[in-house]
Amino acid sequence: MSTDRYVSPLSERYASREMQYIFSPDMKFRTWRKLWIALAETEMELGLSRNGEPVITVEQIQEMRDHAEEINYDVAREREKEVRHDVMSHVYAYGQQCPKAAGIIHLGATSCYVGDNTDIIVMTQALRLVKKKLVNVMAVLGDFAEKYKAQPTLAFTHFQPAQPTTVGKRAALWLQEFCLDLEDLDHCLGGMKLLGSKGTTGTQASFLELFDGDQEKVDRIDPMIAEKMGFQECFPVSGQTYSRKVDTRVANVLAGIGASAHKMSNDIRLLQHLKEVEEPFEKGQIGSSAMAYKRNPMRSERIASLSRYVMIDALNPAVTSACQWFERTLDDSANKRLSIPEAFLAVDGILDLCLNVVDGLVVYPKVIEKHLRSELPFMATENIMMDAVKMGGNRQELHERIRKLSMEAGQRVKVDGGENNLLELIAAEPAFRMTLEELQESMDPARYVGRAREQVEAFLEKVIRPVLQENRELLGLKAEINV
Repeated sequence: MSTDRYVSPLSERYASREMQYIFSPDMKFRTWRKLWIALAETEMELGLSRNGEPVITVEQIQEMRDHAEEINYDVAREREKEVRHDVMSHVYAYGQQCPKAAGIIHLGATSCYVGDNTDIIVMTQALRLVKKKLVNVMAVLGDFAEKYKAQPTLAFTHFQPAQPTTVGKRAALWLQEFCLDLEDLDHCLGGMKLLGSKGTTGTQASFLELFDGDQEKVDRIDPMIAEKMGFQECFPVSGQTYSRKVDTRVANVLAGIGASAHKMSNDIRLLQHLKEVEEPFEKGQIGSSAMAYKRNPMRSERIASLSRYVMIDALNPAVTSACQWFERTLDDSANKRLSIPEAFLAVDGILDLCLNVVDGLVVYPKVIEKHLRSELPFMATENIMMDAVKMGGNRQELHERIRKLSMEAGQRVKVDGGENNLLELIAAEPAFRMTLEELQESMDPARYVGRAREQVEAFLEKVIRPVLQENRELLGLKAEINV
């Protein structure tokens, strides 16, 4: 680790090595060379010739293949100091290794042929890694929802106690949001296309010249390059670059995952305050430098922190897309170099944290039950009132009476700091015709969670398990976090 210059914490602290490599210079320049080979092969296979002789030979292609992985970075760096152009510096460096092929490397192409196609390839690979991690988060969260599908707990609206739910049902809410993110991610992945090779303003004029006006051969260039690079197709039209709208779509998918993770982490942080749920805490972990007893939800807080970055970062590609002039301007370049890789690195770290937190999430049923029972008499008033009506009571009179008794019990809890005595007050009221024992017997929390368990079971069975089955080859990932 360098200590005398700034290093992105996304690399040093949060993102996996796998995601870091996808956005590394090595990945980029190796991909450039693969694209140059694909272009040269395509031109050769389409019969590019001069005076009846082939312009590109099998020997030249083989020479390029032989040196595709041996990037002479030192030569490229020195050349770039002289010409101030990264693509032409690497064309030169590649040519130094391939003297027979030097004259046909990058033939007919513009810089965006390697730059933009590589960006699409890199983002596609990064989206696949994000998908893998997202599916694993969903699998672990599904297991958690299944395990606690019947565990009653207080629900909250406005963070005020409300009609009970179950721990598993709340987890299903988190899981559903990640499921929506996966749908968006799959849609985005399915729409990823290469730029292809369309020249300076996207008209393919240089290739029309190379192939002596043969429209049919020029039409075949992009599909052939796409197939060689593992893509189904290229964008049918473009300027010099692919539409920066693509970056916007990708960033919005990442921001959506960030929003879902943020929501879940916030809920976990609040539940940890209530001591109902707790994120993993290692034996030697320190929660606070001052208060040794503390067990702060540091990982959930980190999820929220990184997620906010990703959500805000999504604005960068949107503005960049809107600001592109005509067939291209270069004010996108510096921004793209920052906003796209760092969004992916942050989401990579977020999903590793989510997987780690959910996999080790600790639930405290006794605390949950204590909180639930302290509020349950208020939640049960509607049921008590209906039972009293069945025994001959007047609904309106009973409603008014139970309202006043609830206020009296609430006063005792909030002002006097006493226990909730609403059941005792109701039992002492003749209009309800119920004993304290009968009222206490009706306080089974499971009676008040509605169809929470059944909803979780149906959601897992009909939605989540089919998704996991479809993506079963991605499962089995274990998250490693650095801090």
